[in-house]
Amino acid sequence: MKFEDLLLEIGGFGRFQILILALLCLPRINLPMHFLLHNFLAATPSHHCAIPHQEEFVNLTMEEVLLVSIPRKPDGTFSSCEMFSQPQFHLLLNSSLQPENKSIIQHCQHGWVYDHSQFTSTISTQWDLVCEQRGLNQATATFFFIGVTMGAMVFGYLSDRFGRKTMLQLSLVCSVVFGMLSAASVSYTMLAITRTLTGVALSGLSLIVLPLGLEWVDIQHRTFTGILSSIFWSIGNMVLALVAYLVREWHWLLVAVTGPCVLSIICVWWVPESARWLIAKGKVKQAHRHLLRCARINGRKDFAVSPEVRNYKNMGGNYSYISLFRTPVLRRISLCSGVVWFGVAFSYYGMSLNLTGFGLSIYLSQFVFGIIEIPAKMVMYVLVNRVGRRPSQAWTLILTGTGSLIWANPKIWLPVTGFSEAAFTTVFLYTSELYPTIVRQNGMGYTSFLARLGGALAPLVFLLDEVWRSLPEVTYCGVAVCSGAMAFLLPETLNMRLPEGIEDIEKPHGTEDAGGRRQIRTRAGRS
Repeated sequence: MKFEDLLLEIGGFGRFQILILALLCLPRINLPMHFLLHNFLAATPSHHCAIPHQEEFVNLTMEEVLLVSIPRKPDGTFSSCEMFSQPQFHLLLNSSLQPENKSIIQHCQHGWVYDHSQFTSTISTQWDLVCEQRGLNQATATFFFIGVTMGAMVFGYLSDRFGRKTMLQLSLVCSVVFGMLSAASVSYTMLAITRTLTGVALSGLSLIVLPLGLEWVDIQHRTFTGILSSIFWSIGNMVLALVAYLVREWHWLLVAVTGPCVLSIICVWWVPESARWLIAKGKVKQAHRHLLRCARINGRKDFAVSPEVRNYKNMGGNYSYISLFRTPVLRRISLCSGVVWFGVAFSYYGMSLNLTGFGLSIYLSQFVFGIIEIPAKMVMYVLVNRVGRRPSQAWTLILTGTGSLIWANPKIWLPVTGFSEAAFTTVFLYTSELYPTIVRQNGMGYTSFLARLGGALAPLVFLLDEVWRSLPEVTYCGVAVCSGAMAFLLPETLNMRLPEGIEDIEKPHGTEDAGGRRQIRTRAGRS
């Protein structure tokens, strides 16, 4: 008896499943509030070199003080990183003149003055992470995603070994601890370390929430569950914009986005462990207890554990990341899905961490970024059910890459953002369906590792504009298109049962679909 048959006996998709999904929504909202926090935490307001001896300019306006103290860039704006070694008072007579003697221009010697009209303080203004230190500012996001990358490997293995719920609770508790320590940082080094550890902790949250929900729902509602979980990510996007607008000081902003994790801990307390995982690990008695509770809440009081269920196959054992590469089909799935995840995250965070230059305030840009994701996910709900997971994944990535070449055009950034988010929405659902229950979290951990590696590299690509102005866009395009092409090599999972053991995906003949029809899954990946 397959687990989907058990689900049908206990009500399929009823009040119990709705309750689980509702409880898992808040943890999902927490994620983007940290993953996209860099836009506000490390925002760099307009700035210029601090000018010493202000008493010499008592009769000059601020504009005139800047004119004689700060050189202009070719576009006519004042330089952010350079100043004159001596005041150039002759520029008051003709401001269009540019000093021919470049030796009088030097780097800022006395710090910087920042525009605080939009941000009370950020880590850029706190520790002067501008000009020569600009790389450290971008590296803050990289440190966070390095943490997420390491956490993916840790929580992916542990959640397959010790259970989904236990690791989800541990992830949330650690997120609160390290998030609050980040808010209390007194140096850049302390912030870098605590943000890295916060990334490690939040990785478990990112990995476990969706698979835990999917393992409790039937075939017909898997797509709905995946899209619903993704929509709450978008809601988190919009909540982040609102919180950042209200809290302009970076210490308190970190407190504000970490606080909801406490409420998530309470919500997760009421979420049951995955009965599918418990049975696969041979913990049949615990699984039966949860199944009986599910049947009772769904109104199936006549449900009884049959002898066949009591003798359900025990696929328990020690599986690791090496298991993902031991057999041919699973090896191909792991290699291809890893490339796809890297491309999805690389392109998504390349756009979402660069929400400037669109003629909108950063707060409105972030809010709009969240809003436009929701229609994209509604469209994906139809596409992945009608067209299939594989073509949907491939073409959303290819279109994202193509559009990223002209990403800075305000007329195109909305649809490109929609394609990028659609790719991310699909990959979570698709990957959860590709891997067997017994190694699902190992598979999610491995693919998430590569995704977060892409997320860690994405902010650093912005620095390539110093080599060639269009190099970042070309890089994002190339990676997205190549990873989209790789998605065509993955097997289709539309209307397929979730595989329980590795043999379920290795055998040449697939499993039955939702209507009882046989679907063929060959080693070539066709279905």
